[in-house]
Amino acid sequence: MTPSVLFVCVKNGGKSQMAAALMRQYAGEKMTVYSAGTQPGSAVNAESAQSVEEVGATMAGEHPKPIDPTLLDTVDRVVILGGDAVIDPAGTAPIERWETDEPSARGIEGAQRMRLIRDDIRKRVAALAEDLIKS
Repeated sequence: MTPSVLFVCVKNGGKSQMAAALMRQYAGEKMTVYSAGTQPGSAVNAESAQSVEEVGATMAGEHPKPIDPTLLDTVDRVVILGGDAVIDPAGTAPIERWETDEPSARGIEGAQRMRLIRDDIRKRVAALAEDLIKS
């Protein structure tokens, strides 16, 4: 059976979309990947999309969407990115939170900020993929 993961952040325009794109790139057909937001925004963050494209991943065709409650019972793992998103843990999937690097706290903005966030998420995605695929 193909393992599955749901990445969640508040707006589903940046970090959760980045994690999903990077997971799709890393795991390919070995993983089913979803992303959602607790309060979905109106569009994918352009800087986030550009950042993942720099490493060969893509957010093409993606858009912010709310959490599908049925996914909380069907995915193998839920990953919440950042400290702001809160979900009702009514589902059966294990939930973990990734407190990602936030370069803006150090005065780093723009493309460099997104690259640092992307690289942090990318390392975590690789470790998660290895864990879920071998399970």
